[in-house]
Amino acid sequence: MEIRGKVVVITGAGRGLGQAMARQLARQGASLALVDNNEQDLAKSGEMVAATGARVAVHLCDIADEQQVADSFGHIVRELGGLDVLVNNAGLMRDALLIKLEEGKPAGRMSLQQWQQVVDVNLTGTFLCGREAAAIMAERGQGGLIVNISSVARAGNRGQSNYSATKAGVAALVVCWAGELSRYGIRVAGIAPGVIATAMTAQMKPEAMERITRNIPLGRLATVEELVHSLQYIIENDYFHGRILEMDGGLRL
Repeated sequence: MEIRGKVVVITGAGRGLGQAMARQLARQGASLALVDNNEQDLAKSGEMVAATGARVAVHLCDIADEQQVADSFGHIVRELGGLDVLVNNAGLMRDALLIKLEEGKPAGRMSLQQWQQVVDVNLTGTFLCGREAAAIMAERGQGGLIVNISSVARAGNRGQSNYSATKAGVAALVVCWAGELSRYGIRVAGIAPGVIATAMTAQMKPEAMERITRNIPLGRLATVEELVHSLQYIIENDYFHGRILEMDGGLRL
């Protein structure tokens, strides 16, 4: 698929990876629909994309809310004239150990709220946006592409029961949807990054970051630009379908 002239929806576009992907695709001639739940971040991203000369629409949306997702995608199609690519990028981290003991007694555990917040955004949000985009693409009859952003943590990572479970689910959806949607000319793919230098990873504890970096064979975190390059490859390669592109520097958690 040629990027120029296509309408691309990116969730979690208010900052970090979503913002970087939006700016790069805008520079290549795409029209961007930016979706996020932070109004201030969303406005800033919209300004950055508009500065490239690209068409841009911004939509404040809680992607875990079914009606908000339906309304936002409907507005996007009317405003930008279509929908060719969806990047399910929005993600949330609420790390905690399942349980923690001090002196043999319970001293903490992952709360249901920590679990549910991550599931709502990372998994339910991906499902709702993917379903809405697929329906629009199939009805229009011009094909399309859905890209789910998973993670190396989908294989399981200590302190990330919630995050790992959702990222495994997101990767599984790539396979499910690829089998179901190819009949409509819709490709589905995923990217499983390792640890990328973003505002979200900057929130990790220093000792955890040091441990992870030490275990990366390339000895560093990935850059946002490297992830953007991976997305560009998937968009432009029409034979990439039903697979996860691993971009982790050789990291195995």
